[in-house]
Amino acid sequence: MHRRILSARAAALATIVVVALAACAKGFQVARFQGRNEDLYRAGLREYQRGEWDNAVAAFERLTLDLPARDTLLPRSFYYLGRAQARRKEWLVAAQTFNRLAETFPTDTLADDALWEAGRAYERLWRKPVLDPANGAQAQSAFRTLLALYPDSPLRPAAEAEVAKINNWMATKDFENGQHYLRRKAYDSAIIYFKDVIRNYPDTPRVRDAYLALVRAYRAIRYTEDANEACSALRSAYPNDREVSETCGAAPAQPSAARTPS
Repeated sequence: MHRRILSARAAALATIVVVALAACAKGFQVARFQGRNEDLYRAGLREYQRGEWDNAVAAFERLTLDLPARDTLLPRSFYYLGRAQARRKEWLVAAQTFNRLAETFPTDTLADDALWEAGRAYERLWRKPVLDPANGAQAQSAFRTLLALYPDSPLRPAAEAEVAKINNWMATKDFENGQHYLRRKAYDSAIIYFKDVIRNYPDTPRVRDAYLALVRAYRAIRYTEDANEACSALRSAYPNDREVSETCGAAPAQPSAARTPS
């Protein structure tokens, strides 16, 4: 009796394995796909919606190679190819795919979406301000292109926010480079970086920090006049800031005009 139960269980297990293997065999395989491009597009979209990113990439890659240049499915195939690549965290490849869509089909309704996705993909490659900002610059370029070419895009507010965020990261990187040189008493190099923050990223919160650091650098090398000019700019921009008051003190009294004798 015991053996019969084991035998029945083994047979059931074997049946499950056979069914599973049959299901795998019937799974999506782009190399064996037979049908029209429209059918492959629908199949690729189904794989994407199911979270089968490898299958979706394979389907849409083939479509980007096979579809005629004027086929309306071509920009959509590029779009979903980029989305599937991004789902696989292939950020650089995804960004390139989205850029190709935007460049090849600038009048398509997906062009602004593609630039947004390209910017976001590049941004994910620049995870911290201390890293190489090249990918941040690429992200910023994509967002600014979106803003310039598609001013009425519903993505405009989000793109503007991303540009501001990247600007602040860029400013932070230059500021931290300046701090690095300031700690090592390489004052001339520090001053260059702090001035770059002030000149290149005037709308970022780091401008205040750069001015304060600039005052310290100038005072360290006894550039009194330059330090006073930096303090004057700080007092004007941040009149109620306690750290500014502590660093720069009160504004010097203006000399009273000489009275003209009657």
